[in-house]
Amino acid sequence: MVRLLAFDTSTETMVAAALGPRGRSGAAAPGGPAASSGLLPLLESQLEAAGLAYADLDSIAFGRGPGAFTGLRTSCAVAQGLGFGLGRPLLALDSLLLVAEDARAACGLGAGEVVAVAMDARMDEVYAARYAWQPPRWVVLDAPALYTLAALQAAWGTQPATLRAGNATAAFGARLACPPGARDAGPEHDRAAALLRLAEAGWTAGDAVDPAQALPLYLRDKVALTTDERAAARAATAMGAVDAPGASAPTGAATPP
Repeated sequence: MVRLLAFDTSTETMVAAALGPRGRSGAAAPGGPAASSGLLPLLESQLEAAGLAYADLDSIAFGRGPGAFTGLRTSCAVAQGLGFGLGRPLLALDSLLLVAEDARAACGLGAGEVVAVAMDARMDEVYAARYAWQPPRWVVLDAPALYTLAALQAAWGTQPATLRAGNATAAFGARLACPPGARDAGPEHDRAAALLRLAEAGWTAGDAVDPAQALPLYLRDKVALTTDERAAARAATAMGAVDAPGASAPTGAATPP
């Protein structure tokens, strides 16, 4: 039996899971700024629950992004530290695919059906991707990329899907409509369990790599606005409210990965 430890800190809620002699374990905890101090205790609790020690592991899987810059940096640093220290390969997992897998398990998905994932990237932008379920694996239709709301809306208008998943639904509401024919997957179900399934699939497929090759996926070079830029954005929003009450104008253009 393969022995795995997996974790993802790409969102405000980090998750960890392990597979060992006692079976499967998984848990969630506050992420964001808390990830740097809370990740290792969370990992140790999951190892204990699965009946494992670090030295027992065959591989360590981590969510490579896209997602919050600090979370991805924490995730990759911990994964590489463990990989180099233990002499174990790593599995760098697509964090948006993790959302798709969670939605598939919660809602049911047939062969060939498509999940469109959209996660809030802040600054009125979205990390998005599309995946088709072809048992027993996923096929990437549109790789993760950073979009403005307007750019993603335009892309989704020509890209049918079965499900829409991700926290952008709650963040943007009616400003981000579903792709044609899609239904909303609803709240996150069990991302830790989804993470472990993807880790197992990656191990079986031979996706493990040397720790030096396991890098985070950053889609945004600029992670914060200057004071002047924030002031300009507030002024533009206020002007938009005056010109078109109740309407919100998208900003910028899609940024390529």
